[in-house]
Amino acid sequence: MTEETTNVLTELSTRLAGAVERAAQSVVRVEARQRMPASGILWSGDGIVVTAEHAVERDENITVGLPDGKEVQASLVGRDPDHDIAVLRLPAGSAVTAASFPQSNVKIGHLALAVARPGGDGVQASWGLVSAVGGPVRTRRGGQLGGYIRTGIAMYPGFSGGALVDSQGQIAGLLSSQLGGDAGMAVPSEVVSGVVQTLVQHGRVRRAFLGFRSQPAPLVAALQEKLSRKQESGLLVVSVEAGSPAEQAGVLIGDVVVSFAGQPVQAPDDLQALLVTTAIGSPVNLGLIRGGAPTELTITPGERQ
Repeated sequence: MTEETTNVLTELSTRLAGAVERAAQSVVRVEARQRMPASGILWSGDGIVVTAEHAVERDENITVGLPDGKEVQASLVGRDPDHDIAVLRLPAGSAVTAASFPQSNVKIGHLALAVARPGGDGVQASWGLVSAVGGPVRTRRGGQLGGYIRTGIAMYPGFSGGALVDSQGQIAGLLSSQLGGDAGMAVPSEVVSGVVQTLVQHGRVRRAFLGFRSQPAPLVAALQEKLSRKQESGLLVVSVEAGSPAEQAGVLIGDVVVSFAGQPVQAPDDLQALLVTTAIGSPVNLGLIRGGAPTELTITPGERQ
């Protein structure tokens, strides 16, 4: 090994160790289940902690181990199983260092780190390459995941709820073994932030609801021409729930939904992905094919109970 190679490896090692050290100031231990603890992230200076929802098996008697070694009791603010996120609140006056969340610039091929605090031995870390960045996507549990970062990082016991960290020590996401198994799957920080805001405000995630059932239906060339775009399929409405936003908007059985809020809709997942970011109570345009002709309705999404 040449001296130049040795210097490069030494510099890389020093940078990665520094990134772990910076991120570790905002990574905590979370004891909320019978077996070994999980990890968590100090999300804001007012004592909000984010961790993996599947690791919070009880709603009370939750202990958080802070980076300085102190232990405090935390209360559960809310849960979002679809994103495997639980939000905790530390007691008022807890002195904590909130994590840094820049606009995510994580790309496929970047080096990334998992930083966790699963036990009493302090912080732990592993590393690997970012292999995929994407979303929204349907989860194995049938929910809708707003985004994901997949890596080759090894997920050791207790790493769930820990931080996916870039080479600068900035937190890019929340780690979850529930979503990715042994793969180092993480929910991007910008997605986590949206979930946190909703849970802090409402105690639960509010899901937009339209109130019709549908199935994919092909669009013949003549209909595509009327839409002035190439769109091979839409959603054939097969039922409309009484009293739902869809009924109030005038959606009929036999309509074919082709767009929502100006975005093309070709499959059920397309519509579900758009509903994730749709504001409840705010009117949006719903594009339809009715009687062989394009038309638009205004629909006001309600809240799924």
